Amino acid sequence: MPRLGKKYPVDIEVTSKPKVEYQTDEYFELDLPVAPAVMVGEKIVVEGADVSDHEVEVWICRELGLPEPGAPKRGVLSRLFGK
Repeated sequence: MPRLGKKYPVDIEVTSKPKVEYQTDEYFELDLPVAPAVMVGEKIVVEGADVSDHEVEVWICRELGLPEPGAPKRGVLSRLFGK
């Protein structure tokens, strides 16, 4: 994520806590997404799962009103095996 903070005029804030702290009543009262999560502005990009850098970059571009980046280039192995 720091790479995206250098590429776009956005602040990247990372919050990391032990999993049990995200499961407290106090955390649920904050009305924040279930960890792991990624938010761009006030929008939840993903909640309770991992997300690719490319997908986060797409959401950042949408939030800033910039053109979305193209699909990431696929490597030789992923082209051969269709993944």
